[in-house]
Amino acid sequence: MARSPLTLAASVTSALPRVAVVGVGELTESAAGRFDSAVADLDDGRRVVVRVANSAEAADELVAQVRVLRALSAGVRGVLPFRAPEVLGEAGLGGSRVFVSDLLPGYRVEAAHVPPGRGVATSLGAAIADIHGLPISVVRDAGLPARTPAQVRDEAERMLDRAEATGLLPFALLRRWSTALAADELWRFEAAVTLGGAEPTAFLLEDVDDVPTVTGLLDWHGLSVGDPAADLRWLASAPEAAEDVYAGYLGRAHRAPDARLRDRARLYAELEFAKWLVHGQAAGSESVVSDAVALLQSLADGVGETPLVSTDAVDVDDALARVGRMSDATGEIVDTSMQTDTYDPSMLSMFAQDTADSDPDPTAQPTQPLELSLFSSDDAAPAAAQTSAEATAAAAAAAEADRDDSSAGPAHEQERDDAARNALRRWRTTE
Repeated sequence: MARSPLTLAASVTSALPRVAVVGVGELTESAAGRFDSAVADLDDGRRVVVRVANSAEAADELVAQVRVLRALSAGVRGVLPFRAPEVLGEAGLGGSRVFVSDLLPGYRVEAAHVPPGRGVATSLGAAIADIHGLPISVVRDAGLPARTPAQVRDEAERMLDRAEATGLLPFALLRRWSTALAADELWRFEAAVTLGGAEPTAFLLEDVDDVPTVTGLLDWHGLSVGDPAADLRWLASAPEAAEDVYAGYLGRAHRAPDARLRDRARLYAELEFAKWLVHGQAAGSESVVSDAVALLQSLADGVGETPLVSTDAVDVDDALARVGRMSDATGEIVDTSMQTDTYDPSMLSMFAQDTADSDPDPTAQPTQPLELSLFSSDDAAPAAAQTSAEATAAAAAAAEADRDDSSAGPAHEQERDDAARNALRRWRTTE
């Protein structure tokens, strides 16, 4: 049973002694009922958020959030160009814990509604890059999780193994994902501080000189060291804004370019379908399993036999690898960032219509929209998900079919070697 704002407001005085609550209101969040929240006005002029979890899983997430926020020192907060909430206090409420934090102003935009162009898209990309540029010591000193590229890869392989073990995974997807996991070049990346799978709704925006700008970040519970691509998987749900988000990201990035960032982000987006299947079987929910199977089949029909990682792309990573200078990135996590002090279970998304059929460039490979969020503990499978997925599978197939990996033979290999050397030469001249 949901707790009323008045009940939550009454707990504020326990969490914050010597203050009085003079007003209270509802706080609507995209949390699928996992939390009860309210806004309280205090007699000292402050506005605070009071929040309590409605399940054990949500309680663990809330505790992790508080742990991270308390680990963010003044020095770290000063480096970031946007605000993070501050935990003001906590108290008991029955068998649960209530946490009180300051209220940050701003509005949020869902992935499917992120507009292209300067503003929301570029600011979101820049904000994600700012997180990825934090020193790894921030995570290590707080005792938060840290994974190397090899460990990230192993985790993805284990998820695929679990999905395959259900016997319900389409073979086309098994082959597509297995091939990507076996591609060493895909996993040559530098581990960084990440949010563990950020969603655009985690960021607060305000209009600064009439330009939407990120001014706050609400969700910190997944802070860890891992693959930066995980925080960009949501771009599969915003294909029209993807280029501008990446432009904002690259313009603010503090690390060397990652040529396979987008490929891994796409892989993580697709693996959300596998996670949904595994979740449904583990929970013993026939409706979730049935929904996941329908979504997976629609995805399989859309991508067909197309490999996720293009074998014809020649980039900086390829060039370095061919001259023997590329590390396998499977060792210790190395902190090369700036030095300072030290599944939201809501709903699984599906394919949406893309503009591939209107692209005048026959060689273009637009990202297909996958409206992904996090899982929902609700066993009721969304009927709209199946309908949308089935209706758009053809669009996904048309776009993915643009890739051509049929070239082979010595002449083709010579062309790739020449292209690699040229790419390396261009890269060196820009240093």
